[in-house]
Amino acid sequence: MVAFAPPLPPAVTLRPATLDDRLALAAFLTAAHPDQPVAVADLERHATFRLPGEPHWHVLAERGGGIVGMAEAGIPRMDGHPGWIDVTVRVWPENAALYDSLSGLAEARALDFGARTLVTRAREDWWEKGALEARGYAVHDTMWPSVLDLTTLDFAAFRPFEDRAAAAGITLSPLPSLGDIHADEAMQRRLYGLVATLLRDVPSSTPVSVWPFETWQRRFLDTLKQPEGFFVAVSPAGDWVGVSELHTPMPSRPGTLMIGLTGVLAAWRRHGIAYALKLAAARAGLERGYTKVFTGNHSRNAPMLAINEAMGFVRESAWLTLTKEVMGDEERRG
Repeated sequence: MVAFAPPLPPAVTLRPATLDDRLALAAFLTAAHPDQPVAVADLERHATFRLPGEPHWHVLAERGGGIVGMAEAGIPRMDGHPGWIDVTVRVWPENAALYDSLSGLAEARALDFGARTLVTRAREDWWEKGALEARGYAVHDTMWPSVLDLTTLDFAAFRPFEDRAAAAGITLSPLPSLGDIHADEAMQRRLYGLVATLLRDVPSSTPVSVWPFETWQRRFLDTLKQPEGFFVAVSPAGDWVGVSELHTPMPSRPGTLMIGLTGVLAAWRRHGIAYALKLAAARAGLERGYTKVFTGNHSRNAPMLAINEAMGFVRESAWLTLTKEVMGDEERRG
């Protein structure tokens, strides 16, 4: 594949994005898709996930001094498989000419970065889905985002699950009660081992790519601002057998916490532990003044989707991961 970028529309210019653009960029991205607001803190968090030296390209399209588009290419935060390069393009709604120009530029840069597979994301109800399919992308995976109103959650209705977990000898411990995760590397490695095992077991179209320990260590510790919302299920023998990660505030959704992962090791399932973990984290969220919980699940993860539905999570429009296979360097030279 040779990427082709049509000329930019008249009066549109490109320049590299900088740190000083984050306020204007957040406003542009929110205006382009008001149903998916973006806060400056969201952009800052995304930037902290970028590792030193990794390939990254990010430009803004401007007309008359204002942002009318954005294009980005780099290593995916998720789906970080060998040869996969993420491309993201945003323009004012249905500005097809600029979208094609920026997409061609982003894809060309991804090829420079050694892409064999281009990966991008769009909501199922966004106009970009059709534009991406027209460019040869196909849906690879589907994530269901959903929201739970903690003020209406009937905790008593799920008490039997908590009783079953307790009867199995499970203790639910907030992370700070187990030690200082920021200072204790042995504790970090123990938690990483559990999380990595759980992630590899998540049903998805492609096995979840697990970050190396050093990458996880950097990204996890940087975002762990409220460790009291991270719960670990501890067995009678002291083994860590499950987690619920409800510790990340969402600046674009005031009063909302995001669940990163809830999972239980296979040998300890069917003891009500997943419910008990989610309920413990939900209580902790309420105690800290949060009223909503946001999560996302692969469409193939039927067990967790069933738990969320039973608890009252309300689904939003699905997020689609779309991919396009492209030639590698050797094929292009040949």
